[in-house]
Amino acid sequence: MELDKSVIGLQGKVYNFEVEKRHIRQFAEAIGDPNPLYKDEQYAKDTPHKGIIAPLTFPITIGADGGDLPLQLDTKRMLHGEQEFIYYQSIRPGDRLQCQMKVTDLYEREGKSGRMQFLVIDTEIKDDEEQMVAISRMNIIYRSLTT
Repeated sequence: MELDKSVIGLQGKVYNFEVEKRHIRQFAEAIGDPNPLYKDEQYAKDTPHKGIIAPLTFPITIGADGGDLPLQLDTKRMLHGEQEFIYYQSIRPGDRLQCQMKVTDLYEREGKSGRMQFLVIDTEIKDDEEQMVAISRMNIIYRSLTT
């Protein structure tokens, strides 16, 4: 299936994600980041953040937790192009986040092996008061069918 601009605006279901200290600690360990800001409450309390926060790439775990888009993609044609995180506030232990995936753009480029489509998917992450916390933006390269 080739994608067309009609996919822009597709949305997944809203899903919830509760941030626990252990999620933050385990994620920091998994990425090999020893920063005490992610696990040492005493240290974090004495920083401008005034407490533990999640590493900046943490929203990747939130986006993987649910809210699938109503879009059928051939996974053999997909490549993860890039990832971007846009922050409005820090993610902290105890946050109850409301998340929703949305297709925000589709564009094409010609590559060495033919035409490629670039699908941009945002996972919007909001707090209990529906204030934006972060956007996790993923760019998927969707390669052409080979004939």
